[in-house]
Amino acid sequence: MTVRIIDRRFDSKHKSSVNRGRFIDRYKGQIRKAVADALNKRGIRDIDNGEKIGIPGKDIAEPQFEHSHGGVWETVRPGNDRFSTGDQVERPQGGSGAQGRGQASQEGEGLDEFIFTLTKDEFLDIFFDELALPNLIKQQLAHVEQYRRVRAGYTQSGVPTNINLARTMRGAAGRRIAVGGPYAAQLRALAAELDEQKNKLADDDPELERLRREIAHLRARIEQVPFVDTFDLRYNNRIRVPQPSTQAVMFCLLDVSGSMDEGRKNIAKRFFMLLYLFLTRNYERIDVVFIRHHTVASEVDEDEFFTSRESGGTVVSSALDLMHKIVADRYPSSQWNIYGAQASDGDNWSDDSPRCRELLEQSLLPLTQYFAYIEITEGPPQNLWEEYAKLEATYADHFAMRRIATVADIYPVFRDLFKRQV
Repeated sequence: MTVRIIDRRFDSKHKSSVNRGRFIDRYKGQIRKAVADALNKRGIRDIDNGEKIGIPGKDIAEPQFEHSHGGVWETVRPGNDRFSTGDQVERPQGGSGAQGRGQASQEGEGLDEFIFTLTKDEFLDIFFDELALPNLIKQQLAHVEQYRRVRAGYTQSGVPTNINLARTMRGAAGRRIAVGGPYAAQLRALAAELDEQKNKLADDDPELERLRREIAHLRARIEQVPFVDTFDLRYNNRIRVPQPSTQAVMFCLLDVSGSMDEGRKNIAKRFFMLLYLFLTRNYERIDVVFIRHHTVASEVDEDEFFTSRESGGTVVSSALDLMHKIVADRYPSSQWNIYGAQASDGDNWSDDSPRCRELLEQSLLPLTQYFAYIEITEGPPQNLWEEYAKLEATYADHFAMRRIATVADIYPVFRDLFKRQV
């Protein structure tokens, strides 16, 4: 016999969470495509919200089954005084009663789209599906801040609330068997001997009296064995163990020089917004360091990183020098997993680009788990790209370079850089 249990509990919005999850799993391909289309219509700042998405009706259509009437049926409908069998019905004339309402389907068909509202968590779950920081190695389980209590066997001392009754009674039963076992064997032997002597001796015979006294003495000894002794008590033992967490820090380096116009800065800011949201959503202990630079680099907070209008020339090595200094001062590589993401248009002083390559190769790449360089330009690669390209073959396992030309390239590049590695 097959038993099926259907969970009909409702969530806070009076919708079946089980059926909702089943629907999302079944049409995840269509929903993922709709989410990707929705991203082009909203800013990155609005990504942490829900979304109404449309799914073509033909994609969710299911066959319907019903019982047939069978045979040949002729139906007579009352009130028909205009038509007979075989007459052709004219097309309804235009007017307020015949005009359609609403928007036409994008598929050019007569079936409306199915509108489905994703919550904020569902939207982000689909958006960040299969994304993870690459090579997140647990180098050192350090910086322990939390402890958790776990079961660690049993102890003979403790408070009454932690007493384990099953273990206590099992120990008491075993003790009674072990202590009273020899007495029970002697008692059975004396009882058998008494039964045998009763057939041979008189009731007042001294031998029978001796056997009765010994049997009474043994029974008294057995009754003196306590049912539960303090030695039997067992308490659940719990100990505190550290709850380690992996530490990681992400450096965001943004070029704000004069060659980075507002369009390029907007693309870079959108990429870092996406990266920042991804990090804070997926990792509990992630430090994010924001560095913006022109001829001089400075560490700033999140708001200034995205909104400041300061500009100037271009010396990219200043940002890499500052990143190395911050790592040395605050994030030793023996205790932290270090990641970096740099966004620039690649236009740098010719003498400075070789120094940037040397800084990466000698100072930063040996310390980092992953470093990504994003060049925002529509033209040919710049001198900084050409210098970084010399490192790509040697450090391909934890160094990546990608180019972004338009806003539409942000999402594909982001997924390519941070896709989950198998």
